[in-house]
Amino acid sequence: MSQFFQIHPDNPQARLIKQAAQVIRSGGIVALPTDSCYGLVCQLDDKAAVERLRRIRGIDDKHHLTLLCRDLSEIAQYARIDNRQYRLLKSATPGPYTFILEATREVPRRLSHPSRKTIGLRVPESAVASALIEELGQPLLGSTLILPGDEEPLTDAQEIRERLEKLIDLVIEAGPSTTVPSTVIDLTGEQPELVRQGRGDPALFGLS
Repeated sequence: MSQFFQIHPDNPQARLIKQAAQVIRSGGIVALPTDSCYGLVCQLDDKAAVERLRRIRGIDDKHHLTLLCRDLSEIAQYARIDNRQYRLLKSATPGPYTFILEATREVPRRLSHPSRKTIGLRVPESAVASALIEELGQPLLGSTLILPGDEEPLTDAQEIRERLEKLIDLVIEAGPSTTVPSTVIDLTGEQPELVRQGRGDPALFGLS
């Protein structure tokens, strides 16, 4: 049965953040609110946890998972970024955007897209997510919490607990959540490409 933490959205309790980090280090899957909608997250280099997360979501290895990073410098450890991409990233982070970029060797091969060697990365504007990433000392690996057969992400912590209490290890409640996922922008080409319209305004990248 999953644990349930109520964490302050602006001033996360350090004790609960430490406990949540320990759940993740122990191979757990956590439902976490971000600045867009809820995501399922686990430890980056835990193969068994990653496979569990994919099974819960009903997705295969062709579906991009996302690295939730602390800041731009951490993104640069896991993705190849040129000056043009850096300027674009700097203008939109932290925020409700996920960026598709070329993965570096720091990213386990099983996590990058099997044919393109790309990875999704974002810096969420969420005190809870940021505190958890900081406590772990490395990015979280995550995916939008849309269950097989559903059309929209889950947003209510109690409903998430009821539907997933035997499948995940922790649900974090931290105030109201939105049903709108992050906007996904592919930066691997010469021009930014809109992959998914979400909460972030694509006009920031000259897209609509």
